[in-house]
Amino acid sequence: MTKSIIITGVAVLAIIGLLKLFSNQQATAATVQSNANSEKATTELTKAEFLKKVVDYESNPNEWKYLGTKPAIVDFYASWCGPCKMIAPVLEELATEYKNEIIIYKVNTEKEPELAGAFGIRSIPTLLFIPVSGKPRIVMGAQPKAELKKTIDTFLLSK
Repeated sequence: MTKSIIITGVAVLAIIGLLKLFSNQQATAATVQSNANSEKATTELTKAEFLKKVVDYESNPNEWKYLGTKPAIVDFYASWCGPCKMIAPVLEELATEYKNEIIIYKVNTEKEPELAGAFGIRSIPTLLFIPVSGKPRIVMGAQPKAELKKTIDTFLLSK
């Protein structure tokens, strides 16, 4: 009788443990899905969208004419790039902090090699800072947030 009570108790504890584990896995999956569905502050661009929103370098190959109404940053990146992964959350933060003042675009160089080639992107991440008027500035490599803010404030926003 004592053995059957112990075996029943162990079985009940095992079932409770499995139920908790299953519940935690469902909660984790829901959180991951929620994060995947959450809206990003940056905007991913294809070549076609780039030509409409940033610059139509095919129609005007010898002239820079920015098509946007707010200053912009274009982040040329790749999914396998460690420094790109490090700078991505910083760019999301900056896109939120400056959401009424600038736009931050992202171009995946793996999906858009022709676009990356048009701008001579040889190392990633490469950031293209685009003022509303004037020529853009290219910065290669991951920059600290303070340096990015300084470039945004002085070059893009003339603060």
